[in-house]
Amino acid sequence: MAATNVALAKKARGRIAYKAGQAAEDIVARQYTRSGRPVLARRWRGTYGEIDLVAQDGDGVIFIEVKKSRSHARAAARLTRRQMDRIYGAGSEFLATQPKGQLTDVRFDVALVDDFGRVDVIENAFMDA
Repeated sequence: MAATNVALAKKARGRIAYKAGQAAEDIVARQYTRSGRPVLARRWRGTYGEIDLVAQDGDGVIFIEVKKSRSHARAAARLTRRQMDRIYGAGSEFLATQPKGQLTDVRFDVALVDDFGRVDVIENAFMDA
């Protein structure tokens, strides 16, 4: 019985985190769209993994990783090297769908969302290392 309760609680936490992540992505997508950079794709998936948001910036593309946590600092701390590598790989796959391919201007942003829905965007948050 106790194991069932633990499993149910874990499942509920997972659902809440998923919904919070979706809400954070919605907030960030609206912010990019309002600033004239429409969202081309949400949760775009390639063989390397998923990119939270892909936005158009003129002729270029912005790959956006959204991190939600209690504070912006906590959200920033959740970005790992492995995630950056995943975004690079998936981004390269996405660029194959673009007219200029790998010659497309590209930027990697991280959008940090706190518990109050405030967004802090770090443009060019990471470069290929």
